[in-house]
Amino acid sequence: MITPPPDLSAPIFVAGAAGMVGSALVRKLVQKGYTNILMPRRHMLDLLDRSAVASWLNENRPAYVFLAAAKVGGILANNIYRAEFLHDNLVIATNVIDGSHRADIEGLMFFGSSCIYPRNCPQPIREDYLLSGPLELTNEPYAIAKIAGLKLVEAYNNQYGRSYISVMPTNLYGPNDNYDLQSSHVLPALIRKFHRAKLDGTPSVSVWGTGTPKREFLYVDDLADSCVFLMEQNYQGPMVNIGVGSDISIADVAMTVGNVIGYTGELVFDVTKPDGTPRKLLDVSRISALGWSASTSLRDGIAQAYAIALAADAL
Repeated sequence: MITPPPDLSAPIFVAGAAGMVGSALVRKLVQKGYTNILMPRRHMLDLLDRSAVASWLNENRPAYVFLAAAKVGGILANNIYRAEFLHDNLVIATNVIDGSHRADIEGLMFFGSSCIYPRNCPQPIREDYLLSGPLELTNEPYAIAKIAGLKLVEAYNNQYGRSYISVMPTNLYGPNDNYDLQSSHVLPALIRKFHRAKLDGTPSVSVWGTGTPKREFLYVDDLADSCVFLMEQNYQGPMVNIGVGSDISIADVAMTVGNVIGYTGELVFDVTKPDGTPRKLLDVSRISALGWSASTSLRDGIAQAYAIALAADAL
């Protein structure tokens, strides 16, 4: 059965609305004119509580579910809290996907991550490279949980005729990001480091690793735009990579952040720290063929993210 996209007054559930991805989805939905966005906070709905999730979904009956909730973090957090990253993300995915099916909810989008792909994938990474080799060890628990979630989406589609979909975003940054140096991803960590170094007059900034790994960065509001686009296009195909289609070395990212912030000191690479995956660039031909592409340049996105973080006193 072909399910039409929700009308503007239909209830849409954004799971994880307080997070970076979820809040970007809310902004985009509001901008597009959607008027009934359901975004319960954790004290109202604990996604780790199976019975609570099932009851809430049955009571509220959203027309569409964006499953953007997850336990997330950078290399350090992924290494330290391996059990929590695996357990919590498995439970959240299971509770919301199964609960949506049992509540007969027609539309659901599950958010994976580009870390689901093998460490040494051919580049750019196509969707069909999934499970073709070993994962990057530093974020393996998170990746396994995300792989299980997208396979759960596939299983419910195959067994029960659902039309749920999965999207695989590349590295994200932007408003409402996490700037805690103990748990953040590379780009927000760099923004905070350079900002503090500029304020304190520190002569150098240390960057983890050699600076040679290459990464792709997507402004989170571009991700939200792509997801609402897929919902409104009623996309029902296989999982979709979402990125910008180009990458940049960590060294060049660091220099760009320093230039945006106005830091004039030295850049030092700490080679005693891990680099992570050598390169990670997504093949975005599938979503490009549907007519969508990212619109925010890296420099503009960093400038916007920095200005918003400053205004929110997040640094």
